[in-house]
Amino acid sequence: MPMRTRFTIWRTLATGVVAILTAAFLTPAAAQAATQQSRSPRESRPVYSYAHAVREAVWVDTGLDGDGDGKTDRVAADIVRPAEPARQGRKVPVIMDASPYYSCCGRGNESQVKTYDGYGHVVQMPLFYDNYFVPRGYAFVGVDLAGTNRSDGCVDVGGRSDILSAKSVVDWLNGRARAYTTRTGTKTVRATWTDGRTGMIGKSWDATIANGVAATGVKGLKTIVPISGISSWYDYYFAQGAPLYEGGPDELAGYVQSDEARAHCAAVQKKLADGSPRSGDWTGLWTERDYVKDAGRVRASVFLVHGMQDLNVRTKHFGQWWDALAAHGVERKIWLSQTGHVDPFDYRRGAWVDTLHRWFDHELLGYDNGIDREPMADVERHPGQWVTSRVWPPAGTRTTTLHPAPGSRAGVGTLGLHAASGTETFTDDPKRSETDWAARLTTSTPEKAGFLTAPLTHDLRLSGSSTVTVTATPSTASAHLSAVLVDLGPDTIRDYADAAEGITTLDNRTCWGASTAGDSSCFKETRAKTAQVDYTVFSRGWADLGHYASLGKGVPLTPGRAYTMTLRLAATDHVVPEGHRLALIVAGTDKDLIDPPSTTPTLAVSLSGTAARLPLVGGAAAFARATADATGAAPSPKALHGVRAPRTAEHIPG
Repeated sequence: MPMRTRFTIWRTLATGVVAILTAAFLTPAAAQAATQQSRSPRESRPVYSYAHAVREAVWVDTGLDGDGDGKTDRVAADIVRPAEPARQGRKVPVIMDASPYYSCCGRGNESQVKTYDGYGHVVQMPLFYDNYFVPRGYAFVGVDLAGTNRSDGCVDVGGRSDILSAKSVVDWLNGRARAYTTRTGTKTVRATWTDGRTGMIGKSWDATIANGVAATGVKGLKTIVPISGISSWYDYYFAQGAPLYEGGPDELAGYVQSDEARAHCAAVQKKLADGSPRSGDWTGLWTERDYVKDAGRVRASVFLVHGMQDLNVRTKHFGQWWDALAAHGVERKIWLSQTGHVDPFDYRRGAWVDTLHRWFDHELLGYDNGIDREPMADVERHPGQWVTSRVWPPAGTRTTTLHPAPGSRAGVGTLGLHAASGTETFTDDPKRSETDWAARLTTSTPEKAGFLTAPLTHDLRLSGSSTVTVTATPSTASAHLSAVLVDLGPDTIRDYADAAEGITTLDNRTCWGASTAGDSSCFKETRAKTAQVDYTVFSRGWADLGHYASLGKGVPLTPGRAYTMTLRLAATDHVVPEGHRLALIVAGTDKDLIDPPSTTPTLAVSLSGTAARLPLVGGAAAFARATADATGAAPSPKALHGVRAPRTAEHIPG
């Protein structure tokens, strides 16, 4: 449940008084607009000049010496803010995006980078945030993380330097840190133009930094809007001991770092490499980069956005972060799309800009616009079709234990509420993936064990995070496990496995805010890229069986001995409709998503020691109702219709 207590009567009264007082300092047109903004419903209006906005750069002292040059590192913060409020003695809040991508890789669907004039002031700030919000009375601050673009220091991939790069700027905005007018000079500058109220936003790595800064509990950070963000860096590279990608954080740092950092940061690169062994063991490096454990320190509200088919920053990240925030009563809101790693600006543009506008007005300006009383969750049920939930997961969601059981054919079992005995056997085949398994669900194949319900007689909704406990006896000293949930039946979905992950970029542009010659607010439109499918993999999880006892240290397995391990699956919100089947697959290596073990084991799965615990809306009663009197057989799945198998995951969370 979201917490409402921060927004009490005093806040509405205070902002109303401010609006009335400041109207006296405005031009007649601006005064009229400000007076209108004091009335219900509240909404900030574009009454300030973007063309004449103040553009400046400061370098904030982080207090760290990451590159070991004997001087504390300074991070660059480029600022675009309306000129009029400062001249009238009024202060504005800040929207901030701290990123490593401002020069190396670009931001957004069109890969925009920062550009500068001859004085070193930013001309183009990527994305629409400055174009749209600066005329509405916000400042926008784009921060170069340590070791990137114009900042000192070294990239440490989610560690202390990364987080303090951004936190130090929040501190400076609130009068607690020192900043300079140049990278190496001694002239200091204060942020006298802001009230210190800051909201952080960003996608992927940027979103991750917002999560990490919020987890410090820094004062002045009022809200974060993390889009496809990482909540624990271990879970970006490993799934319970199973390696997810080749390479590691040292390679990622090398990709985004500046030339200056590349020349001075070899020691940091080595520390990253040494602290992230491909064994999958949890080390101190991962503890430093785990923000979930510090969710209790979060003071900011959280508007979380994620694609439910994101195979780059997988949905486990938002699931565990959301659950931890909920446990500590953090005010929160969520959007879940059918896309992969995609910004909502590129799949629900008009609604996104409007909702984000209202969210920042509420959180940073204190406007009582009712957004905190609206449904907590928006979920994309079909491409472009959205439903809402008053709370998320919905009221009545219950963790329900389903058990696999032998079927009438070897290798094709059933899934239900009652435990059963028996054994199913499969042999790891690193050439097969979740899509191969799903396409053969109704057929016995040697690389998987599959368990299905009969065709459902009512819709069945899963909302939240699942776990699957597996008891398996391996034939070799190493083994990896995969557990996959499948909706078996025809559907039209976003083509998340396409290179664009569910969207098609068009040639026409729409404009969102004011423009200048060097910074256009007009961006290419998109539409949903869809595909017809016979099944949908909607949640998955992986693990190395050698880490069954502890993530801290994997061990060789004893062939012939049974081991039990619980796999944590990706969070989701999915409806298996009437007539479809719900399926659980247990297998080994999931091609292109986890690396194979050093051996090729055969595993005997004990059905009595294996169970799936699923977040069903309505709980066991809903499952019993959906499977009551279910008879007959659904059509066998075919090869993928239009949706390709997931491509090899990229190494960059961008």
